[in-house]
Amino acid sequence: MQLIPLSKLDQSEDNVCKRPNSEFEERLSFDIEARGVLQNLIVAKAKKRGRFEVIGGGKRMRAMHRIVERGAMDADFEIPCLVIDRREHNASEVSLAENFQRLQMTPAEECQAFQHFIKEDGDTAAVAKRFGLTQRFVDGRLRLANLAGPIFEALAASDITLDIAKAYAATDQHEVQLRVFEQMRHAWNPSADAIRRMIADGSLRGNDPIALLVGEDTYVAAGGKIERDLFSEAADDRWIDVEIAHQLAGAKMEAEAERVAAETGLAWINPVAATNSWSARSELGLNPVRLPPAPLSEEARTRIDEIDARMDDINAIFEDESAQEEDGVDLDKLEVEYDTLSNERDDLNNPVRELPEEWHGEAGRFLILTNKGEMVLESDYYSEKRLSFEQDEDGNITATSEDMPTSGSTGSSAARPSTPEAVAPGGEKPISAKLFDELSVQRRNILAASLLGDPGLALDYAIFALCDDRSYESKGTSLKAGKPQDPAYGDIPQSAAEGILAQAEDALNKTWHEPKEVAQRFLAFRELDDETKAAWLSYVVAVSLEAKKGYNSEYHPIHAVLGSILDVDVAAMWRPTSENLFDRINKTSCLAALIDIGGSELAARYAASKKAELSKTCEKLFSGDAIVEEDIKERALAWLPEAMKFDFAQDPGGEDDTPVEPDDDTDLADANGEPTFEEPEDVDEEAAVDA
Repeated sequence: MQLIPLSKLDQSEDNVCKRPNSEFEERLSFDIEARGVLQNLIVAKAKKRGRFEVIGGGKRMRAMHRIVERGAMDADFEIPCLVIDRREHNASEVSLAENFQRLQMTPAEECQAFQHFIKEDGDTAAVAKRFGLTQRFVDGRLRLANLAGPIFEALAASDITLDIAKAYAATDQHEVQLRVFEQMRHAWNPSADAIRRMIADGSLRGNDPIALLVGEDTYVAAGGKIERDLFSEAADDRWIDVEIAHQLAGAKMEAEAERVAAETGLAWINPVAATNSWSARSELGLNPVRLPPAPLSEEARTRIDEIDARMDDINAIFEDESAQEEDGVDLDKLEVEYDTLSNERDDLNNPVRELPEEWHGEAGRFLILTNKGEMVLESDYYSEKRLSFEQDEDGNITATSEDMPTSGSTGSSAARPSTPEAVAPGGEKPISAKLFDELSVQRRNILAASLLGDPGLALDYAIFALCDDRSYESKGTSLKAGKPQDPAYGDIPQSAAEGILAQAEDALNKTWHEPKEVAQRFLAFRELDDETKAAWLSYVVAVSLEAKKGYNSEYHPIHAVLGSILDVDVAAMWRPTSENLFDRINKTSCLAALIDIGGSELAARYAASKKAELSKTCEKLFSGDAIVEEDIKERALAWLPEAMKFDFAQDPGGEDDTPVEPDDDTDLADANGEPTFEEPEDVDEEAAVDA
């Protein structure tokens, strides 16, 4: 250890921490001025006689130079230094070991330093051991060091965070990294998850149900390739050859579907390589079969009576303090027994509903996957016909069927289906005009917020809207007339989209607004760089979007095209709540939404609830705050009413006048807890929807 004057110290080229951090060094200088140098520097003799190069402690040296500049320290102030011999020590390794755990070392510098040692050593395991790190950590930093040039430069300049860089490094293909990087350059506050989703487009995750069903060995044996993500668990590995995985999964599920169809005698078993059958049954136009309530057997009734008697005995003990003091009374054990009996009683009171044997040839079920990749049958039955069952006082069941009308059928307007997006969950009842108008504004804002991230699409849309003058019909945008006139005002429920739009506006470069003359403002705008102009273009087009088409409860089909191209994740920005949906539709529609995510069993749990309680329950379920089965929670978090979807394949429908669904609190449930789906007698006071 030697005391060396500050004036004789220089920065070493072997110091791996090369980027100055002015803010940190300023704070550090005041700390050294107050407390002195608490830790020695590591130096080596320089080629120039009498001078030394700082290998470890460059920021402390620069902080002391700041003190000298302030006049609070003499330039020849002596600093305690550990002098090492370059012939005996690797200067860069010493610098890395001295700097690695420090806040001021950037991820880019870590990457370059590890890359340096790997070139010398060639063994990531040995380098990891030397620095007390995991090999996966070192491999991850090396993956970052091999990022495409523009992305690594952005990391080194702190233009992107370490998490964002890791998201780009989920693949080692530079062309994929650069494609996504270019797409996300103008996105407002891009997230690592969003980047990973774009990187993974066209691949499967290692924990995808299809991947779990097929198995890695089978997939690889068939020629499939796997790309490992070094920054995540094995579940985040990417299966690149999606077609191979789907072919293997399809063959396996089709074989199982044939076996189950023969075993059950149903008309069909439709295999779907997904965790739900929503899309499949929608495309096929199938109707859910509402099964009749199953009668209680004599054995079940007897067992329920026994359970009730035992539960009464346990309750009596809980209420009688003297009984609790008797020897051998274990209250914890009694509580467990009580809960077990209660669950058994619920199961007995809700026997499995079976499809009558004579209707097996008219109905079928979907074979789907669990999150663990297991093949299971969905509990609900579906049919091309509308099957309904009625039960008389003696328990006799009468079944009726009704063929679905074709698109070419004639009849009254009441028999024709209304516009899909203007229909409440669970059937063809229209929602109120006021609710549709509010949902249309919220849906438009979500599309607008998503359009911010794709200025190329915004430009294409803008040019089309300006140039297409073949007719006077709406183009779905108000580019020719500024911001649109929204159909709903006041305290409309808000979503994340409104905040994104507001932040985007605040971030715009408005310096070109300063000139008073329009010509000068135009010239000032032309001086902006392309990135700034692109941000303005995206914002102006985004806020021009109209909420709906004309005066009817109908969306513009161009918006569905835009939403499909953008792959808008509506569920990530908007969730149904009591305020924005469930208080505004009747109880039957709320129960129908529950059937969509959990089948008849889930709806039956809450069928006896009052409308206000059911609305709050639905809000918790669809926000993911309720304690339910994992697969139901997953479907709930993705569920959307038709009025909030961007479905390009969806036919907007005609313009028939249909009755309006009431915003009422009518309790529509029969004695068995099932929704009756009958038309309510009272009518909403709001205007009817043109569907």
